[in-house]
Amino acid sequence: MDPKLPISICLVTSNEAHRIRRTLDSVAGWTSEIILAIDDKVTDGTGKIAESYGAKVFSQPWRGHAAHRNFASAHATQPWLLAIDADEVVSDELRAEIIAAFQKQEPPSLPAAYSFPRLSFFGGRWIRHGNWYPDRKVRLWRKEAGQWEGDPHEKLVLRGNVVPLRANLFHFSNENIDQLLSKISVVSSIFVRQYQARQRRTGWTDLTIRPFWKFFRAYFLRRGFLDGWPGYFIAWMDAFSTVTRYVKVLEAEQLKQPDEKK
Repeated sequence: MDPKLPISICLVTSNEAHRIRRTLDSVAGWTSEIILAIDDKVTDGTGKIAESYGAKVFSQPWRGHAAHRNFASAHATQPWLLAIDADEVVSDELRAEIIAAFQKQEPPSLPAAYSFPRLSFFGGRWIRHGNWYPDRKVRLWRKEAGQWEGDPHEKLVLRGNVVPLRANLFHFSNENIDQLLSKISVVSSIFVRQYQARQRRTGWTDLTIRPFWKFFRAYFLRRGFLDGWPGYFIAWMDAFSTVTRYVKVLEAEQLKQPDEKK
């Protein structure tokens, strides 16, 4: 059996007992350590399942995506970290490519991080076009080379070069249309707070040009039409999500204005 790579898996979850085994199966056996960071409201046994794979489980109240990823990273003991979620699976091809990258180069010559494309499953098919692919992520990095910032779309801020890999990280985030639509409300509310904090104002260009461009780019320029009806729906969903964000900004601005009739 090949020696395990010096990688700590940093897995951040909430209640994910129904699907976390698939994720753990994809990283067990070839990495040296699994760190599971959960929030204090997890009640479905997710932690127990992870412990059965030898994972070290740590819990704290939810403070945002970046904070929770950094919380997981802080408990890792290996020089390399691989961050994944319970709705993601390291494909056999990606595992082989990572192993080959580590075997091919001596530690001093390894980069600061590796990136790889993320391939999402939705509507009974893999989405290989539009705004959802290649959705390249930087998730494998030297522990001392970076940390997470931002919320809800956290980003790994790195010091050093990033080498792109070709194989896919599988993504099973949206199990149905209702789940996908439910995220729009949450993300758009966060967008409003951040938009107002930057003291920016919105106008008709944001309500018309931006949504149209989102659909046109996803469906035509990025060939979302090749993904069948899911590609069509995703393009419209991106447009709707965009207009929803800016309408909610307008709504928030209106609510702050005094009622002139009083």
